[in-house]
Amino acid sequence: MKGTHLGEFEELVLLTIGILNDDAFGLAIKEELTKQTGRTPMISAVHKVLVRLEDKGFVKSHMGGATKERGGRQKRLYILTSDGKTAINRSRELRNKMWGSVPQVVWEGGKG
Repeated sequence: MKGTHLGEFEELVLLTIGILNDDAFGLAIKEELTKQTGRTPMISAVHKVLVRLEDKGFVKSHMGGATKERGGRQKRLYILTSDGKTAINRSRELRNKMWGSVPQVVWEGGKG
């Protein structure tokens, strides 16, 4: 497994693949990201991150069956690997630990 750190967009794409489960392909990932975050990523950015995540070993891809809706073309489908699941769990644990370390006074309008 090469490169274990996740950027924010990489993390969001991994989570989106988890949400979509067996139907995670480029356009569906882009649309679900928009639905979940309110952002509208470029499809090229999504594809670039998918390649990077596959290079890191966090996702695997395979070609799905051809469909009439796609003019007989196949879709490249993505699934989380065990390393990918570990990476997003580590990211969640780190964020939760850090959120838990912020003193309550910060939220109550203390110095700052």
